[in-house]
Amino acid sequence: MKFRNPGSPACPGDNAMTAKSDKDQKDLLAVARKVLRMESDAIANLLDHLDDTFLQAVELIYKCAGRVIVTGLGKSGAIGRKIAATLASTGTASYFLHAADGVHGDLGVVNRGDVIICLSKSGSSPELFDLLPVLKRLDVPIISITARPNSDLARHSEVVLNIGATKEACPHDLAPTTSTTASLALGDALAIALLEKRGFTEQDFAFLHPAGALGKRLLLQVRDIMEDGDKVPTVGAEATMKEAIMEIASKRGICVVVSEDRHVLGIVTNGDFNRLVERTEHFFGIPVEEVMNASPKMIRDDAMAYQAYREMEQFRIIAMPVIDEEKKLVGVIHLHDIMRAGIT
Repeated sequence: MKFRNPGSPACPGDNAMTAKSDKDQKDLLAVARKVLRMESDAIANLLDHLDDTFLQAVELIYKCAGRVIVTGLGKSGAIGRKIAATLASTGTASYFLHAADGVHGDLGVVNRGDVIICLSKSGSSPELFDLLPVLKRLDVPIISITARPNSDLARHSEVVLNIGATKEACPHDLAPTTSTTASLALGDALAIALLEKRGFTEQDFAFLHPAGALGKRLLLQVRDIMEDGDKVPTVGAEATMKEAIMEIASKRGICVVVSEDRHVLGIVTNGDFNRLVERTEHFFGIPVEEVMNASPKMIRDDAMAYQAYREMEQFRIIAMPVIDEEKKLVGVIHLHDIMRAGIT
């Protein structure tokens, strides 16, 4: 059998193959659109099943003295893992327990005071059913997320969240697709409803995500990344431009002009120095008060670092004096340090 080199002249049948390929691609796009339509319909249909049982589930979890243990098998287990992660990141203590591991020794993670969320489209998974006697003995309430509200799992649950008898997007109605999408969306709805009920704020979210950009933006204050002590370039009101220039050269950014009690009188920047050089060659003896900006932008040390970044961007400056509640100089914050901290 001979195979045509991709670089060789086209074979007689190439045009027909290309046309077939184009048709196949259009067919696949139609398949993809059908899948997305079926999955979006599955989520939309949840609105018809959302009733007081959802509120009961929210209340049960809200009053939970322990943790929310989410469990499931197969694709439902994968969705359960994500739901547990979403709950944990939005203020609800949660843990994912694979149902198969649960019946083989891991049920020790479940304690009185916990709440269980069981995910199963059919509600008849043997591993889940085997968990029920132990959970009942521990007096742990069960919330089931299922498409079969009359299943064995549902009958043993305090609250049943019905995702509807969704037909899977798989042409054989086998591979979990629409059912897992609906379960995931319902889990998100639970997490966000609980977030609202708890009054969970951006600061709370940042506290649980300290390494992320949002965490740094909402947690880091100016005092956390400013330069202070001997690193702050300062001169007194009686200083000359020579002293201010030496401070900037040995340190960086700006030179802050301060009074004896550390109140900010003004600042001198590299830009001020460059403009001075353009005007005169004899600038060393010029009093710093004649050159400084007497109304500089300043920021409090307890302000958020992200606020400092926004103001620097707005006013196109690279550094700002930092003052305390008594308006005394305590440091200098630099744009580069904010960016290095990953706040932007």
